[in-house]
Amino acid sequence: MSQNEARYTIRSLFVTALATIIGTVLVLEVSGRINHSDNKDHVPVGDFQAVHIKPGETFRMSPKASELHAVCENGYLAVAADVDPSFRGILVDYKNRGVRCYRPSPTAPAAMPQPDAPGQPDMPVQREEPASDE
Repeated sequence: MSQNEARYTIRSLFVTALATIIGTVLVLEVSGRINHSDNKDHVPVGDFQAVHIKPGETFRMSPKASELHAVCENGYLAVAADVDPSFRGILVDYKNRGVRCYRPSPTAPAAMPQPDAPGQPDMPVQREEPASDE
């Protein structure tokens, strides 16, 4: 068989591969094998990065504001969506440690109570209510 007798063109192989991938996804979707979770508890709010800016250095940033805002939640920085404030997540570093929204003084006593054992999993979030003058 010589090279001039090509049975399939590159275009037909590409279309066949694309149709196979689309067909596979559709069959998996219809049969219920692709799981779409409605649980917001374990969904990341966003992907963030810190940009180090030296004094005198210019930094270009988009003029549009993001649709997120930050709040201090029990001493840790939380990011929430503007459209749904209940959709909130604590900002953590690459080792899953919370980012504080205050800077502790090295000479002052701890402002927040520390957990009994380091690394306690999934401590419940408690909100402090302001004291009422009744």
